[in-house]
Amino acid sequence: MTDQTPSPTLRASVIIPVYNGAETIRPLTKRLEKTLPELFSDYEILLIEDGSPDDSWAVIQELCQEYEKVRGIHLMRNFGQHNAVLCGIREARFEITITMDDDLQHPPEQIGLLLAEYRKGYDVIYAVPKKLPHSWWRNISSKLTKFALSKIMRIPIQEIGAFRLFRTDLRKAFADYRSPDVYIDPLLSWGTGKFSHVLVEEEKREVGHSNYTFSTLVRAGMLILTGYSTVPLRLASTIGFIFMLFGFGVLVYVLIITITLGSIPGFPFLSSIIALFAGVQLFTLGIIGEYLARVYDRSTERPPYIIGEKSPSPEDKS
Repeated sequence: MTDQTPSPTLRASVIIPVYNGAETIRPLTKRLEKTLPELFSDYEILLIEDGSPDDSWAVIQELCQEYEKVRGIHLMRNFGQHNAVLCGIREARFEITITMDDDLQHPPEQIGLLLAEYRKGYDVIYAVPKKLPHSWWRNISSKLTKFALSKIMRIPIQEIGAFRLFRTDLRKAFADYRSPDVYIDPLLSWGTGKFSHVLVEEEKREVGHSNYTFSTLVRAGMLILTGYSTVPLRLASTIGFIFMLFGFGVLVYVLIITITLGSIPGFPFLSSIIALFAGVQLFTLGIIGEYLARVYDRSTERPPYIIGEKSPSPEDKS
């Protein structure tokens, strides 16, 4: 059992990126309003509307009128989940930040488990589902993405997700970050190495469907690898070196065949070698191209998000 006594000092900002969440954010807010007073001396709920095509912003405005602790932020267009979370992190007013999805799969009642782990001295705590609720290909893709993230972030855990609790002042480490390509977890690793996780019961999605597709996960993987790590460049260099040795071996083979048999291997052999090396060159050029794309995106200084409208703050409501 976790200690449910409200801390006399700890205050929390709960950040929820909202996209097609008109049907779920109201029951989610109601559950948060019941859970958070049991854990924190004060709190706020930030609903970041990420250019949703449904009536999410209208529902958020109603919730802001209904609940004193709810704040709404409307982005001018859809920037992406992590961009919206970054917006919320920078708008958070309290010393603890909690991020979670809007689809009711992350149970607010489990926040106490994250808080108990936080009190042990960790800076970032992830809520990891005991059983992944997605399809097999989504689960495999998720595990591969988390594995890559853990290696890039140089942390001992591979259980990374959108349901997390961390110290708000970690945002100082990425205060000047302005790239349009955002992934929150590597940014958090810039400020600390104290990561942990707890196991929770994740609920099944009852409304709507996931906005993540296979192509979205592939793009996220490429962003993680080329946006926050030089591992692909080193991989390209290693592959190039290996194939240089292979090419040298082929040259020795051809010379031996020519000297011993008096003939050079025919066209099929030559064309296959050319195709092999051309493929390796294109692969390495593709990796370099991904890095150039990241450099270009950052050089344009395109902001990661643009706030279109804000609801009144709690001070304005009172």
